[in-house]
Amino acid sequence: MQSQEMYVILVIFILGKIICHDVAAVTVRVKQGLLEGEQKLTITGDKMFYSFKGIPYAAPPTGSRRFKAPQPARSWKGIRNATVHGSVCPQFDPLLNIYIPGSEGCLFLNVYTPSLPPCSPLPVMFFIHGGLYITGSGNDDLYGPDFLIDQNDVVVVTINYRLDNLGFLVLDTVDVPGNAGMKDQVAALRWVQSNIKNFGGDPNRVTIFGESAGSSSVALHALSPMSKGLFRRAIGTSGVPINDFSTAFEQRRRAFELGKKLGFETTNTSALLDFLQTVPVRQLINTNSTIIAAEDYIQITTRGYYTFPVVEKDFSQERFLTGEPLSLIKYGQQQVDMLLGYTSNEGLIIVPLLETSNIFANYRRFLEVLVPRDIFYRTTPTTHLQLADVIRQYYTGSPLKFLDTVPIFVSYETDLFIYPIIRYARRLSNGRNGRIYLFEFSSVSERNVVGQPGRRYGLTGVSHLEDLVYVFNPNALNLPVNKTATSYKMIQQICALYTNFAIFGNPTPDASLGVVWPTYDSGSAIYLDVGENLTLRANPKSSTMNFWESVYKLIDIRF
Repeated sequence: MQSQEMYVILVIFILGKIICHDVAAVTVRVKQGLLEGEQKLTITGDKMFYSFKGIPYAAPPTGSRRFKAPQPARSWKGIRNATVHGSVCPQFDPLLNIYIPGSEGCLFLNVYTPSLPPCSPLPVMFFIHGGLYITGSGNDDLYGPDFLIDQNDVVVVTINYRLDNLGFLVLDTVDVPGNAGMKDQVAALRWVQSNIKNFGGDPNRVTIFGESAGSSSVALHALSPMSKGLFRRAIGTSGVPINDFSTAFEQRRRAFELGKKLGFETTNTSALLDFLQTVPVRQLINTNSTIIAAEDYIQITTRGYYTFPVVEKDFSQERFLTGEPLSLIKYGQQQVDMLLGYTSNEGLIIVPLLETSNIFANYRRFLEVLVPRDIFYRTTPTTHLQLADVIRQYYTGSPLKFLDTVPIFVSYETDLFIYPIIRYARRLSNGRNGRIYLFEFSSVSERNVVGQPGRRYGLTGVSHLEDLVYVFNPNALNLPVNKTATSYKMIQQICALYTNFAIFGNPTPDASLGVVWPTYDSGSAIYLDVGENLTLRANPKSSTMNFWESVYKLIDIRF
């Protein structure tokens, strides 16, 4: 009798594994057809997951569809191979200094799920890559889902979206009002709503997250009428819509300047569109169409190129962005909770460029380029020079010195990243928007490779981009994972905070991580320092905030 009971228990256990976990088929049906993925093991060896790559979420935006809003994905017959990534979008990588041709038919996403089917629908984490709106993809060369899936049962989605002029050309017309790349992201979110159940995901528990321009994108989705109802929570690091790399200015004029640079000078938007839809795609990438002289001297690798999301004019089309972000949050338009963070020394990323370019010479000769773009574009040359003197006094300690040493310039670059983020957090915490949690990522280990050149100058901390290697497994970097190392604890910490937030709406639903993290408000100004340990602190970057707030208050008084 005992052996029969044991046999029944064994059968039930095996059936449970078949139903809930590892033995499920890797073929999934979506609205467009059948997909065949593959089962893989996370880099730690701790968990199996199913991988589906290169899934088209919209039709190829080619020919007469170039620059326009995306159209629904086309169906296919038979079973589509989903074991390899789709084409990346055409782009220029400024860090590698190379053109990557990709393909205009690049609107693909990737889905990674720990079980098919799950015992119950799982939270979904939808990642938007950064890259100044000009470079990047959702591929697992940088964004392997291993750590997030190891930490908790979540479905991870990564995406491509159109970049550079292909994604952000603005003609201020009904056909090309701007934001095509942002509307690609919306199309991917809509695809998730329609299909993620088939991968075990819960469409009612989607958390969007991103880094740098991806983080700025996340914040814009939280304000967009097109994105309303497509996700529940948001996580962003190292970027908000008021960072320099998201500051739009005269974008329509830039489109005509692009045509002029390519040999087609006109004042007619229809003629310009017809021309730009026929030129080879390479001519539309890395054009960097500056329209005022100072833009030729502004450091652009972190402060941004010249293709951005914009407030769209109303032509009765679906508008992605209907107002300036600070105005929208002033009146409570962000009704989703958000984790918002930055790295401790963002500007370290620029060290190699400072060593090899003429940035110091440009900033010594043209002091006005020290002024943040949002101020620069709405003030006079006299104000530019006055503020530039104030800025160099703050960073050098002298009205006569220049920001021409690596440590000083890195400090300035770091503050240009961080001040807008904390400023944005302060504005969000006005009681009209969703809850906000603020954090500083200060984890340093052998995984921090981007900021290593800064050590030649005695610079420490976490560079821009370096938080990503704790959230994702970047296959292309071949970073080892040692479960006994401090770095692995750091991986587990940040992934626990992220996945807890996605699952519970609270990054620390209990004290199991050693801390209970309260929401941020401008009164107590409590934030979480995510280092080797998790530590609650108050008043982040207080001297930086006081300085830059005084600058912006001065401008508000004058104008």
